[in-house]
Amino acid sequence: MKLVDMTVASYMDLLNSDAPAPGGGSASALCGAQGAALVSMVAGLTIGKKKYPLDQELCIEVAKKTSELKDAFLKQVDKDTEAFNLVSAAFKLPKETDEEKAARSKAIADATLVATKVPFETMGICLETLNYTKSLIGHSNTNAASDLGVSALNLISCMRGAWLNVLINLGGLSDEAVAKDFRTKGEEMVAAAQKQAEEIYQATLEIL
Repeated sequence: MKLVDMTVASYMDLLNSDAPAPGGGSASALCGAQGAALVSMVAGLTIGKKKYPLDQELCIEVAKKTSELKDAFLKQVDKDTEAFNLVSAAFKLPKETDEEKAARSKAIADATLVATKVPFETMGICLETLNYTKSLIGHSNTNAASDLGVSALNLISCMRGAWLNVLINLGGLSDEAVAKDFRTKGEEMVAAAQKQAEEIYQATLEIL
């Protein structure tokens, strides 16, 4: 069964167990999904309201896009655990002969690259969602203003958590240039996300 098909209680029990996966990467993606869903909700609560005639087109677009981003985040929940399982399986491969050792090393390297790419993808989805969240500040139903702030908090948790999961895998990458590229781009994304999330949070406080 996919993680996203579990009940909330069952998922939390699994996360609470001594099973190594799901872990921080899946939990981070779930935070992102909550953030995206909240933005979509706020946009939906603005659509059709006569009080916000100039914001209708924006909110219709944001509701659609963030609903799609919510689904993208949910895919990352399972992809992150699947990536961990790949790495775990690679380490369990036999290593008696030189051929087996070579095959095992390659499998570990390939799996580690996947385990790095997945949370990095989550970071990209997160940054895109934050942009949509910010676009609704001052252009959406003020009765749901706090939800935009909560969205930003979920999204920055997602970003930072996904980044930690990228970092923990960088040392296992066989290509130093690839690892450096992940680090450089990742640091830029985290900085941009932190700026966006703080601006959204502060703007929310001002509205409230």
